[in-house]
Amino acid sequence: RSGPAIFPPGPLACPAGQPSPPSCDDLGVFLLSLQKCGFLELYSWQRQRKTKQEFCLHDGPPYANGDPHVGHALNKILKDITNRFYVMRGYKVHYVPGWDCHGLPIELKALSEVKGAENLSPMEIRQRAREFAEKAIEKQKSAFIRWGVMADWANCYRTFDPKYEANQLRVFYKMYDKGFIYQDYKPVFWSPSAKTALAEAELEYNEQHVSRSVYMKFPLLKSPPKLTSMIDGSSPASVLVWTTQPWTVPANQAVCYMPDSTYSVVKCTTTGEYFILAADRVESTAAVLDTQFEVLSTCKGVDLADGSCAHPTIPGRVSPLLPANHVTMAKGTGLVHTAPAHGMEDYSVASHHQLPTDCLVDEGGFFTEAAGPELQNKNVLEEGNEAVIQMLQAAGSLLKEEKYVHSYPYDWRTKKPMIIRASKQWFVNTASVKAAEVLKKVKVVPTSAVNRMLEMLDRRTFWCISRQRCWGVPIPVFYRKNTGECLINSETITDVIKIVEQQGTDAWWTLPIEQLLSKEAVAKAGGHDVLDYVKGRDVLDIWFDSGTSWAHVLEGTELQRADTYLEGKDQLGGWFQSSLLTSVAARKKAPYKTLVVHGFTLGEKGEKMSKSIGNVVDPDVVINGGEDHTRDPPYGADVLRWWVAESNVFTEVLVGPVVLNAARDDINKLRNTLRFMLGNMAGFNPETDSIPASEMYIVDQYMLHLLQGYGSKVTEAYKEYDYSKVVRLLQAFCSRNLSNFYFSIIKDRLYCEEEKDPKRRSCQTVLAEALDVVVRSFAPILPHLAEEVFQHLPYKKEGVFRTGWINANSAWKKPGIEEAIEGACAMRDSFLGSISGKNALEYEVIIVIEPGLLFELMEALQAEETSSVSQLNEIMMASQTTLLSELPKETPTDANIIKGTFLINLEGGDIREESSYKVIALPVAKAKCPRCRRYTSNSASTPCPRCLKVMAGKGSV
Repeated sequence: RSGPAIFPPGPLACPAGQPSPPSCDDLGVFLLSLQKCGFLELYSWQRQRKTKQEFCLHDGPPYANGDPHVGHALNKILKDITNRFYVMRGYKVHYVPGWDCHGLPIELKALSEVKGAENLSPMEIRQRAREFAEKAIEKQKSAFIRWGVMADWANCYRTFDPKYEANQLRVFYKMYDKGFIYQDYKPVFWSPSAKTALAEAELEYNEQHVSRSVYMKFPLLKSPPKLTSMIDGSSPASVLVWTTQPWTVPANQAVCYMPDSTYSVVKCTTTGEYFILAADRVESTAAVLDTQFEVLSTCKGVDLADGSCAHPTIPGRVSPLLPANHVTMAKGTGLVHTAPAHGMEDYSVASHHQLPTDCLVDEGGFFTEAAGPELQNKNVLEEGNEAVIQMLQAAGSLLKEEKYVHSYPYDWRTKKPMIIRASKQWFVNTASVKAAEVLKKVKVVPTSAVNRMLEMLDRRTFWCISRQRCWGVPIPVFYRKNTGECLINSETITDVIKIVEQQGTDAWWTLPIEQLLSKEAVAKAGGHDVLDYVKGRDVLDIWFDSGTSWAHVLEGTELQRADTYLEGKDQLGGWFQSSLLTSVAARKKAPYKTLVVHGFTLGEKGEKMSKSIGNVVDPDVVINGGEDHTRDPPYGADVLRWWVAESNVFTEVLVGPVVLNAARDDINKLRNTLRFMLGNMAGFNPETDSIPASEMYIVDQYMLHLLQGYGSKVTEAYKEYDYSKVVRLLQAFCSRNLSNFYFSIIKDRLYCEEEKDPKRRSCQTVLAEALDVVVRSFAPILPHLAEEVFQHLPYKKEGVFRTGWINANSAWKKPGIEEAIEGACAMRDSFLGSISGKNALEYEVIIVIEPGLLFELMEALQAEETSSVSQLNEIMMASQTTLLSELPKETPTDANIIKGTFLINLEGGDIREESSYKVIALPVAKAKCPRCRRYTSNSASTPCPRCLKVMAGKGSV
């Protein structure tokens, strides 16, 4: 015994004497089992199919920066269930696993244990980052294989592969050539901790961030003409402004107001100063400042036009009063401090009014020399903020400072606060891509997710795609040394792509510019000398990296479009969106036909997983067990897969010991059902021993009818990616229809009739069909168990995945048959209820039905008046059943007569008849048969007539 459990404990033992399969916790046997059924070669086998039906699920690349976790398991197993379903339906599945390999997180982790990392050259950083990513990929790949994920694992895609990088640059140039990509100087989200620009999708918001907010005054230099009469000039007048980011005040260029709002001119009762602020904010602001305001007059925002203020800390600088629609009245004073270098809306105001947009903050978040000696080299979020507050205090401009708790953007990798900072970056003009119109034609599961993505696209007018790092794909642009003018054209990009395709993007850093930039390309651009240019130092956003995967992975597929993208809900603002934007911009179509969006994994109480809490679930421990198997038992890969399938993945997905134990118990119940069917297949060959449906017992035909309905419902659930519904249907069918109903009533036929008797073959035929349908129905979810069952069938059968999907014959569908069986079951329930859980075989049952349709249906189950071997008696589970149209005269006076009614509804309601019935349970008078244990024998030592007949045919008991 050399390995951990693969399946739940317990072989599929066979009560009929068939050899049991090997113990499931033997890894060697497991591997031999996989080899026997071609489990690991399934992907390459199905790719050789000669079919035009193809299903493409494009694998969103997981990030190559750590060990496999339970979120990976949720995502990869969902994809594999989908792919296996389509393989079984005869499709040629296209699925290429991939990894996202560039970016800051990998760079930071690769350098975290390196002393003097800041002194490494770009190529040293790139080499260490590559090695780290490669190790992470191998760890994750091994885990994905272990989970049973079907793929060609020797041919995956990685975003640092030269061909991938070359395809990415082709998409970049297509978008640039069409005018979607441009360079501009404007404010972007900036991570001082990582010294790079970030896109909005790379932010996370800290709801408990504490800012040092200030109320300050901007003295009026020029009173707005319409307010001159209200402000007599005898007392100083100022506009009141509130901000949560005092460090941006040195970059102030204006104060903005809302044109349509109402503003008040007030007099401070404490100081006698005049202030201007929004009318709706007068009382709350006075309360914060611990004073009272006397409202002298009110005016519209437009009346503030043409006024100007003195900058609160920089003598001589003028800050005009300007209209702006982004001003809100929900908080503050209704007048907004405007620093064009540090706000998106501020920048728009500055662009419209031609205001300066100079940035006084460097890449590390420190004030530059241009900010002045008092601020230079101070961190804007720390001592720089304090210094500005002190400057406001010294200038007499500070009215109040207070802590303000609010939602604030953080770098999602370094977990440090962001700032907004103007810099020269590369952008995608997302507003002009018109991706939302294309998205509306995509099927989204669940449908509610599409609105969230549409909202995100609507808010996103541009996408900053440049990053100030070296571990990534370079933006293939050259810059003229003396002017900064950029150079990129069809010649330059062709040369660079050719080199990248052969050598990878390391060439951008290692080759001299003369090998990257040709004289011909320079001449075409009007330049003179290649050495007049330098290589750009920015790399592309990793969302652009992964978002262009369609250009590489979907080559050769129909129209380079995937049938499905399936990822977590965070990708609504990530990979789903970057893939859509790049594809629509480059070729005017979405890269996918369907989006499937799942939730996140949480602890089983709905809490986030945390090492400090101790609720982190490691998939490797789930499968192989922990150090202490009593605490962390080995569940096997199929338990992990069952957990994924049974969860409502369209919400948050809970996992923990209780959930996993329940999953193991569910699979064990399923194994017991399979064990019963498999055990009773001994000596049966479907090709030679099957009974035609028309010659079967009616209850057997009824089971085929249910089986056909089950197969149809399961197929539809798979098509809708609703795997939890598949599990519910499977459990209900196995528990209610098979174990609790069918198995309980056919045991007498299976164990006591002659081996080849048509009555026994009839139910064996149904068991063989049921086993086949049930195993195929769960095979995409539990592939190891499905193959295990098929390898232990007593008759020859190829692997479950190579022999197709559920083959439930449409001829099995017989709606009218339900009435006969369900009517009999209603009477059985009355009978069993009347004997309070006692052994039904100790009773004979009398059924009295008034003449009519229900009586005729019961006559089809029992032609003779009294029988111990009829179909009706089998369903009743008694030793003998009597069917009458009126109560017998000799009915005991103390007999417990149970009355009931049954509504027959046939042909869509055209035939409706409610019939009443009576059920009487009487203790049997005969002896217990020592062979079949029914009370149908004349003597306790002598078998009953049926058993004697069977034994005579066999020659022995």
